[in-house]
Formats: sequence, C-alpha cells, structure tokens
Amino acid sequence: MKRAPLLLPLLLAACGTLPEPFYGNPGPEGARLSIPPAPVLMVPAPKAALLDSKAAAAFAGDLAGALVNYDVPSVAAPAGKRDWRLQITAQQSGGSVTPAYVITGPDGKRYGQQSGAPEPAQSWTSGNAATLSAAAAADAPALSKLLANINAQVQQSNPDSLENRPPRIFVGAVTGAPGDGDTALPMNLKRALPGPDDMLADDAKDADFTVTCAVKSKPDTGGQMQVELDWVVRDGNNRVAGQVTQIHDLNPGDITPYWGDVAAAAAREAAGGIQQVVSNAVLKKAAKPAS
Repeated sequence: MKRAPLLLPLLLAACGTLPEPFYGNPGPEGARLSIPPAPVLMVPAPKAALLDSKAAAAFAGDLAGALVNYDVPSVAAPAGKRDWRLQITAQQSGGSVTPAYVITGPDGKRYGQQSGAPEPAQSWTSGNAATLSAAAAADAPALSKLLANINAQVQQSNPDSLENRPPRIFVGAVTGAPGDGDTALPMNLKRALPGPDDMLADDAKDADFTVTCAVKSKPDTGGQMQVELDWVVRDGNNRVAGQVTQIHDLNPGDITPYWGDVAAAAAREAAGGIQQVVSNAVLKKAAKPAS
C-alpha cells in the first residue's frame, strides 16, 4: 500500500492550463448537448396554410431551419406515428394572413398552440420566398419558448425523467495507464462517484452517462513522469457531454507496479469534475424543448 505522502503530488502538482473545455472543475460549457438528446420535431409541409405544395414545402424547410437556430432539433419532413410534430395552418383576414401552429405529441395529444405574426396576404399566398423566410424567422422564437414549456411539463410528469431521479453513470474502461492503473482507476472511481445526486449503473445500456478515461504518460524533469488523465463523459447516444483533464508529475515508483492510494486520490479529484459535467448536462436537458 502506498504511504499517505504520495497523495500530495497528485493533489497539488497539477501543471499548466490545457486548451480543454474543462480542467479539474468543469464550467458551464460542460454540456452543450441535451442528455439524452431531445427527439426530433417533424415539420410536415402544411396542406391548409393557403400555400401551394411547392411553397408549403419551402415554408416547412424555412421554419425547421429557424427552429434549429434556437436549439430545437427539427426536420422538414412528414411525421410518423411516434414523432412530435408541428402542424401549420393559416387564415386570411382582409389583406393579411396569420399562420397558426399546433404542437402534437406521439400520443396524438395537442400540447400547445401558437399564432404567428400576420403577413401580407398577396405575398404569402403567392409563395414569395422572402415573405415565407421572414415569417419563419419571426415565429421561431415564440415557438421555441412554447416547446420549452411543453418539455418542462412532460419531464415533470415522467417518473423516469432525469428531473425526477438521480442520473445513472456507468464507469467504462480506463486505457493507457502504467502499472495497474487500468484496473485501479475505474475501481476507485466507482467508489468515489455515487452520492445523493448520482448513482452507478451496472450496465452501459441502463446508463444516462458513460465515463471512460485515456491515460498518457511521458518522462519529465527530475526523473519524474508526467501523467495526463482525460476523463470523457458521454451521453446515452455516445455524444460527448464534457471532459475532465488532470495533469500531474509523479515519481514512477508511485504508480508502478501499483497505483494504490494515488488511484484513490485521482478518482476522488476526478469524481467532482465528472459530477459537475453530469449536473450541467441535466440542467441543459431540463431547458431543452420536448420537440
């Protein structure tokens, strides 16, 4: 067993600042993707929006593209039975046409509706490209807020939602570590990660997040070894949610052939950053529209 003083190099001798999104304590950039990703909102070409088929398809494309700009994953295409969809209609009154939108879930239930901004009737019904594009851009912000509200309601009512239970984390492989690090590091991380806000998953298939680590080492000055641990957190769709990087100067004898207490210290230090990545990701998920 390593003696306690060997913990100090790992805890205190981090060196330099890396061009990584995280270094020890990840910040708000930790989760750019929703976890798990929101389902795609289908935007079919409308049949009752006072547009011919070509203009209807163009407007569906404009609106899907405008919603993507507000972080709503949207595709202009027909909707299947299990899809969330945006139904578009329009009514004319005098010289104006007002589009209207209904959000429908996979269960066929209407979850929300929104009126768009009035558009000149002649330009709209003639399928003027600039008018349709401008209408999509004008209506997308309010629609994205409506979808966010719908998402909050759906998640709060779902007992399996991440809003209603701790996230499940699977500790995957550690590779490249000298000595027994590939075994000792994940074993210690499993001890350090669980808490009131996180729980471990025994199988990656049951996990909301999977953590893996690549270890790189090279000779450094004074007979020491520079060891870099890159912990990567991925969502259930194998997309990167965040990364925690540790760099330390260690004596070769501290980690070969056994990591001992050094692995425990590294795991405790990494666990805090990993938990922050997961927390950021869950918060990001809660803010995403249930599209």
